Amino acid sequence: MTSPASASPASSSREQKLVLAIAIIASFVSFLDGTVISVALPAIEADFGGGISVQQWAVDAYLLTLGSLILVAGSISDTYGRLRVIRWGLIGFGITSVAVAVAPTAEVLIGARLLQGAAGALLVPSSLALIMTNFRGAAQAKAIGTWTGMTAGAMIVGPVVGGLFVDLASWRLAFVINVVPIAVALWLLARLTQQDVRLPDAHIDAISAVLCAAGLGGMVYALIEAPLYGWGHPQIWVPAAMGVAAFVAFLWRQHVATRPMMPMDLFKARNFAWGNLSTFLVYGALSLNGFVLAVYLQEQAGLSATAAGLASLPITVIMIALSSRVGALAGRIGPRVFMTVGPLAMAAGALLMLAVDEDFDYWWQVLPGIVVFGLGLTLTVSPLTSAILGAIDTSRSGIASAVNNAVSRIAGLVAIALIGTIVGGQLDLNGFHRAMMVTAALLALGGIVSWLGIRNPAAPGSGEEPA
Repeated sequence: MTSPASASPASSSREQKLVLAIAIIASFVSFLDGTVISVALPAIEADFGGGISVQQWAVDAYLLTLGSLILVAGSISDTYGRLRVIRWGLIGFGITSVAVAVAPTAEVLIGARLLQGAAGALLVPSSLALIMTNFRGAAQAKAIGTWTGMTAGAMIVGPVVGGLFVDLASWRLAFVINVVPIAVALWLLARLTQQDVRLPDAHIDAISAVLCAAGLGGMVYALIEAPLYGWGHPQIWVPAAMGVAAFVAFLWRQHVATRPMMPMDLFKARNFAWGNLSTFLVYGALSLNGFVLAVYLQEQAGLSATAAGLASLPITVIMIALSSRVGALAGRIGPRVFMTVGPLAMAAGALLMLAVDEDFDYWWQVLPGIVVFGLGLTLTVSPLTSAILGAIDTSRSGIASAVNNAVSRIAGLVAIALIGTIVGGQLDLNGFHRAMMVTAALLALGGIVSWLGIRNPAAPGSGEEPA
């Protein structure tokens, strides 16, 4: 077997194409599953019952393990090899996808989603690491751009294809659409001739991973089930207290550990710290909006799963059309104004959806808000990522990206856990309006935080302080 550095140009080119295809497919299936679930939630609840709580757990079980393990997944990849870990992740994701599809009860489905999130956590960091290992310079930037663009396609494919399966066959089949791309990725892995890359000094901080998962799990359980039992019930306040204690212990360990899972000194960089706070607010709002819109459009407005999946399609179209131009402008002007105006525009889009009424009309009540929301999201995403990663030395870009990814997943986890409290236990018209107002408030806070905290980097060689 050969390494990328020692391969001939022709062999290297072939290997790079294989590596890029594997990285794209491995990440695609993880993102795809996160979008498929939204349109399948009403059908899942119709089969299993349990109301909005079951729907929350169907989403949050995946996000819980994904968000808490994605930080440690990078060190697992370094310890055991990127190719091996991607293979483990793909096989695990395929098996758990089938387990979700055949789940006889809600409890089995939720358990399978927990395992699926753990498998998904192995895929994204290892995919990026594989690209970083096999590409250099301009080729690396182009490969990452291709990876980003192709994986973003999951935003289009997931809701539409998932909706078609729900409407024409069964929600269960929507979860096995991953099996074919997983099989292709495993076949491509078998064709690679390069040696796997392992770092001899890699360290897996298993204690931090357990503390993080236990902390988030306890708090999320309490948030989801509190509307049913009340905060005074021991079944709520005991796991909540244990979760808070475990998460505090996790943060303490990150301060004192020799090789922490989440190096806290990263947050000494101003744009990294404020950018992640903005990420938490913005991505929490995105998850809340996506969940509520997909479920309400089916359960209350009477749209089919396919139509509900298509309802948010304009957002993705706008992002594909304008993201590169926004990224270029933000590179010249700086990210601060984009990270301020973008979330505020999204907040306006969420408020426009307060026009939704009992006499439902997508074109006049939802579409205008969707378009404004999409424009705001396009203004936000690329500058936000650039500001956060640009604040950290390139040698630490991997862990910085992993931390930001984890923050966005945890934000979605918490927001969805709070849905029962936000909508009052039932996603009727009043609940939908309350959710849109909370979404708008979170986004407005995200814009304000960005204006107060983010600083534009000084022009190279200017000798000026960041603006």
